[in-house]
Amino acid sequence: MNGNGRVGILVNRLGSLAVLFALIALWWMASNAGWVSRVFLPTPQATFASLLEGLNLRGPNSNGELLAFTQATVGRMLQGWLLASLFGVLLGAAIGVSPAVRAWVQPTLEFIRPLPASALLPLAISIFGLNPGMVLFVVAFGAMWPVLLATVHGFAAVEPRLSEVARCLQMSRAAFVWKMGLPNAMPDILAGMRLALTIALIVAVVGEMIASQSGLGQAILLAARAFRSSDLFAGIVLLGLIGFASNALLAFAEKRLLRWQQP
Repeated sequence: MNGNGRVGILVNRLGSLAVLFALIALWWMASNAGWVSRVFLPTPQATFASLLEGLNLRGPNSNGELLAFTQATVGRMLQGWLLASLFGVLLGAAIGVSPAVRAWVQPTLEFIRPLPASALLPLAISIFGLNPGMVLFVVAFGAMWPVLLATVHGFAAVEPRLSEVARCLQMSRAAFVWKMGLPNAMPDILAGMRLALTIALIVAVVGEMIASQSGLGQAILLAARAFRSSDLFAGIVLLGLIGFASNALLAFAEKRLLRWQQP
């Protein structure tokens, strides 16, 4: 990377930090100047204090409840995301390598794909009951579609000449999928997995709110009902940090795994 590229990256990062600090300053002004009642909009310092106390970072007097809720939500998100990634890649590969199967299954996929996962919560509750397994199923179902469709697209976009080479080499279908199809589909799969992780976090929080399962969703809902605005905003800030950190980690992993594509 040349000097101009590094300067451009530095400018972009400084610009993003400036926007963030400007939003925090506007928040501070609105809450401290009384533009919005503190019942609904706490000050940034009150939110930060609630965040530290909830994460058990203020010494022995901290309650640490937010930390336990965070662990439950992150665990549910990761479990659902891993299941969604596994089944999405397996099903997507099985569909993507066969033009005939794609033609048969594509209409059904397009019918089911737009269904919001949260709309299936009542059905899942009637089938599984109010338990953690129900929320995990809905999280995995909602997060599976980006991975599944990205995998299908990646395998369908394999260069036709590679298929001809595989036939000339008398490669089995499994060998073709592993040695040619999967490397070609990997950029699409990783992009779908990044999107799926965001969806898994959203569905996990909604599921905790509706199904009354322990987690940040339930903590935010209870704080809203009790008009504890600082705890409410602390939970929202924590969700944003989880989403940002998980996306950054996946972006780093994607960059490392796709180094062979870089010139």
